[in-house]
Amino acid sequence: MRRAVPEIFEPKTMSDHPEDLRLASAEPLEITVYSRPGCHLCEEAKAVMAPLLKEFAATVREVNIDRDNELAERYSWDIPVIFIGGHKAAKHRVEPRQFRRQLEEARAKVAGKKSN
Repeated sequence: MRRAVPEIFEPKTMSDHPEDLRLASAEPLEITVYSRPGCHLCEEAKAVMAPLLKEFAATVREVNIDRDNELAERYSWDIPVIFIGGHKAAKHRVEPRQFRRQLEEARAKVAGKKSN
């Protein structure tokens, strides 16, 4: 079966799901963590992120994927999945230096918006 080129390259994660719409309009320093209770990697990632989130005054929204069938199917065992603004920043583990750089880039976007 042949598929049209746009269909092949369209991201499968973006939809009309309320969470996708919220991510699409997220502020640059708005952090979203997709996780579930009992996830040890999620707890590790949150511990790594905590001091950086405080330093950058970032807001955090944690989403329990088990409360939404579509999110549970999408992320399944790929958690945690962390977004900074509308961009996926990490999954499974958070590397502190990379996360700091990503937060610095997000802060620069905020500063650029304020100067315009």
